[in-house]
Amino acid sequence: MDSSFQRDQLDNQILSALMEDARTPFAELAKRFSVSAGTIHVRVEKMKQAGIITGAQISVNPKALGYDVCCFIGINLKSAGDYPAAIAKLNALDEVVEAYYTTGNYSIFVKVMCQSIDGLQHVLINRIQSIDEIQSTETLISLQNPIVRAVKP
Repeated sequence: MDSSFQRDQLDNQILSALMEDARTPFAELAKRFSVSAGTIHVRVEKMKQAGIITGAQISVNPKALGYDVCCFIGINLKSAGDYPAAIAKLNALDEVVEAYYTTGNYSIFVKVMCQSIDGLQHVLINRIQSIDEIQSTETLISLQNPIVRAVKP
């Protein structure tokens, strides 16, 4: 990873375009930004080497896959030293889609996706709360997700 890389306006334009549609051909970006396709390729490779671009993925609609329940669970650990073991066990649960080590009221904050409230109850009681390192949890069910966006370059 090259930490000395300095982005310029063209790099930011390329990033914005690829964040909007990662499948945009380099030739199309080259036309849009009045540079050669080779320039686009070199810029993208430099941003990969600098660790700015870490991959390309597709977005899926969880509801279309049957995941109707999104919730956030604040987790209190029995002790700070329990963090690595708790994270390893949470990582093994497919329903846990994000996890954050946090300050404040909780040690860990996770995002969980389930297909139903019954499914959430099962995951919460039988899988998350049964993890030995977890002292307590608080669950917040998401009603909607009106803002979803990536950071701007």
